[in-house]
Amino acid sequence: MKVRGIRGATTVAADTSEDIFAATKELIEEIVRLNDIEVDDVASVLLTLTPDLSAAFPARAVRSLAGWQWVPLMCAQEIGVPGALPRSIRVLLHVNTDKKQEELVHAYLGEAVQLRPDLAKD
Repeated sequence: MKVRGIRGATTVAADTSEDIFAATKELIEEIVRLNDIEVDDVASVLLTLTPDLSAAFPARAVRSLAGWQWVPLMCAQEIGVPGALPRSIRVLLHVNTDKKQEELVHAYLGEAVQLRPDLAKD
């Protein structure tokens, strides 16, 4: 079994705690669904927010999922690159898996589809 990274991103309409919570939860649930992940196989999760989001920690949404309160979570701020997609939440899950890199399914939701159209799924 290897540790693999699974990426994802989403956007929110506004910098509110409710929007950040809902979008983060939806993103994590979609990554879990697409990759048939068991929480016990998740080594850690890195979550980032663009500098225009500061109303809430996205880790709060992840911890609200059953069993995820034991997963190490870290939140950070993305670098403020001019012209970057605003109001974005990004995630990197480190997962113990037997799957090959090309078998992993990354999730890009909302306006974040434009970040990696090559990886975005319908």
